[in-house]
Amino acid sequence: MDLKLSGQHVLITGGSKGIGLACAQGFLREGANVSLVSRSSSNLDTALAALLLDQPQAKGRIGLFAADLKAPAEAERALMQAEALHGAVDVLVNSAGAAQRTVPDELNAQAWRDAMDAKFFTYVHMIDLVVKKMGQRGQGAIINIVGAGGKVASPYHLPGGAANAALMLISAGLAAAYGPKGVRINAVNPGSTFTDRLKTGLVTAAKLSGISVDEALQQAAQKVPLGRLAQPEEIANAVLFLASPCASYVTGVNLTMDGAATPMVV
Repeated sequence: MDLKLSGQHVLITGGSKGIGLACAQGFLREGANVSLVSRSSSNLDTALAALLLDQPQAKGRIGLFAADLKAPAEAERALMQAEALHGAVDVLVNSAGAAQRTVPDELNAQAWRDAMDAKFFTYVHMIDLVVKKMGQRGQGAIINIVGAGGKVASPYHLPGGAANAALMLISAGLAAAYGPKGVRINAVNPGSTFTDRLKTGLVTAAKLSGISVDEALQQAAQKVPLGRLAQPEEIANAVLFLASPCASYVTGVNLTMDGAATPMVV
C-alpha cells in the first residue's frame, strides 16, 4: 500500500534503536526524509549504518541529531537543525526516554521527578515546539509511542506509568485543541516488545528465576494471547498508518498493542 509519505519530513525522537529505529526503517521505505534524534552520537552512527545496510538508496534522506531532550533548549536546537536539513516537520514520532522501574518501598520524590523528566518531558519539549508550527501551517501528524503502563498500574512501574498516563492525556487533549488547525495527534501503547531493552530484562529475569533466557522468553510469551511478543516492526507499521493520509480521520486515539494481554474496553 502506498501510504503517501514520500517526500515527507519525519522527525523521530529516540530513533537510534528499538521501536524508533523500526519506525525510521518503515518511513524510509515509504520515501520519506527522516531526522533521528538521540542522546548518543554513537548510537546514532550505529543506527545510520543499520539503515543504510537495509536501504542503501536512502543515503541523503537521513539526518542525525544528538540532543538530550530533557532540556528544552536541546530540543529546540535539534529541531532547528533538522528543519535546516529537511524543511518543516510533517510528522513527529516520539519514542525517546524510558523511566527506571523501582519497587514501591524505594520510591522517593526524586524517583518520581526523574521518571517525569525521562519520559514525559522528553516528549513534551519536542511536542510543544512542533505542534505550534504544524498548527500555523494547518497540517501535521504527531504519534507518541507511550506504553501500556499508563493504563494498567504495575507496582514496579508507578513513576513511569504515571508519566505514560500523562502522555496519553495530553495526546488526547492536544488532538482536540489542534484538530481545528489540521493537526492529528495519536498515541500508541505497546505491550512487551522484543527490543534490546526487553532482552536485557529477560536476562535479569532468567538469572533471578534460575532459568535460561529462552525459558524466560517463553514464559513472557505465554502471558500474551497471541502467544508471542511484538516485534518492533509491528509497532512501527501502526505508527506509519497513523502518520499517513490513510488515517486522515483518526485523531485523539490511544491505541493499545499488547496482543490482548490485558482485555479492556477503555
